[in-house]
Amino acid sequence: MSIDPADGPAAVVVPAIAAPSSVACVRSLGKRGIHTVVVSEDEDAAAFRSRYAGETVVVPDPHEDLVAYKDALLALAMRPDVLTVLPVREEDVYVLAQHREAFEPHVVTPWPTAEGLRRAQDRVELFDAAERAGVAVPDTRLLDEVDDWDREWVVKGRYTLLADAYVDDLSPERSRDPPSTQYLNGDKPDVETIRTQNGHTPIVQEFLPTTDEYAFFALYDEGEPVSTFQHRQVRAYNYAGGPSSFRESVSIPELDEAGRALLAELEWHGLAMVEFLRDDETGQFRLMEINPRLWSSLPFSVRAGADFPHDYWLLARGERDRIVDDYEVGTAGHLIRGELSYLHSVLFDEEELVERPVRTEAFSAVAESLREYPRFDYLRFDDPRPFVRDALNTLR
Repeated sequence: MSIDPADGPAAVVVPAIAAPSSVACVRSLGKRGIHTVVVSEDEDAAAFRSRYAGETVVVPDPHEDLVAYKDALLALAMRPDVLTVLPVREEDVYVLAQHREAFEPHVVTPWPTAEGLRRAQDRVELFDAAERAGVAVPDTRLLDEVDDWDREWVVKGRYTLLADAYVDDLSPERSRDPPSTQYLNGDKPDVETIRTQNGHTPIVQEFLPTTDEYAFFALYDEGEPVSTFQHRQVRAYNYAGGPSSFRESVSIPELDEAGRALLAELEWHGLAMVEFLRDDETGQFRLMEINPRLWSSLPFSVRAGADFPHDYWLLARGERDRIVDDYEVGTAGHLIRGELSYLHSVLFDEEELVERPVRTEAFSAVAESLREYPRFDYLRFDDPRPFVRDALNTLR
């Protein structure tokens, strides 16, 4: 099947990154005959190897030159066959939001404005919005505001991406990921060293002693939900947390209510993954962060019936009425290299504040879930090459 060019622009630009989300986008759209223009700075990107990749284009690395990367995306957006661009990482949505006016004459722009994006990428503004929306949050402060260091705290970057719109000493060409989460066990740290390591003044949050992580996923159209999905993270890359390696689809009214309340307060437009921790004692969902773009576990969302890449394309085509907001509850799926990373962490890592699982129990749990739920992010027999390429990239 192919899309009739007479119906207007239909191709989609898909950035190819190391996370499985890019491959999921290419498969979802390509199998429907929608032409995918797959772009990456890495000629060995797994999505380049998919049978569903319409064409592949090497572009500048956004970590090295964000302006050159923007220019490359804009040049593709100016093609008459291109309908829109899918944001799959923080740099993508940042560039698209900051330069929305440049893209608008050429493609449909189902992503937030620069101001709207800042409210998601700046965790201070995000948690203020959550409190206004009545969504539970952990005690959150800027590093400079903490005076009771005897508590257990977690240090996180204030911004999910360090770029010139947020950090004064960065040029428009440069961007950086903030440092990894740091756990503090009750001893006062060297505040100035932490600030220097982060490249800005980070936030500090109370440590929540739970690993019961949930997420609310959504595509919004000018403040209105178009399609939604929920999952519970069973395991992550690290036993202390991180991206999910094994998750199951759920449908919890309280989670739905919290996710919708926050996105309504933000007047959201575009894609979002809203992450929560569930309080073991109260059952309350507490906000962790928003990913204002597609997420690494996207292949699982699609396999469960929440096909966000196709929904995004339909919304861009003005065919919102064709979107079916439904998915299968109770299914589960894995990222194999994520499971290997989890087991490695169980064997060798020592995380502050988080107790390491019993090793034999951890290995048994992974083996049992692989047997019961043989559903994988990369591995598909009708399109095996992305799995092989990703495995080679991981070994490299």
